[in-house]
Amino acid sequence: MLKKIILSTSLVMMAQAAVAGPICSSPKDRWQDPVKFQADLKTQGYEIKNFKITKGQCYEIYGLDKTGQRVEIYFDPVSGKVLQVK
Repeated sequence: MLKKIILSTSLVMMAQAAVAGPICSSPKDRWQDPVKFQADLKTQGYEIKNFKITKGQCYEIYGLDKTGQRVEIYFDPVSGKVLQVK
């Protein structure tokens, strides 16, 4: 029984590590258009090197901020709110 508990706990921890970022749960029909979202970020001074939708269903950019610093930022695809900066 103890082995099953340990195995289950390990599997849950591995699944959480696979996402490795915030989780966004809003339905896709409420998301901002990704092209417009990126254009809005560029007008704010961001230089986007890579844009993607994460396994956790959030928008993520890799690039440079207004000051030229490298950033990795997760955004809520509905509100555009910054969820995490790495």
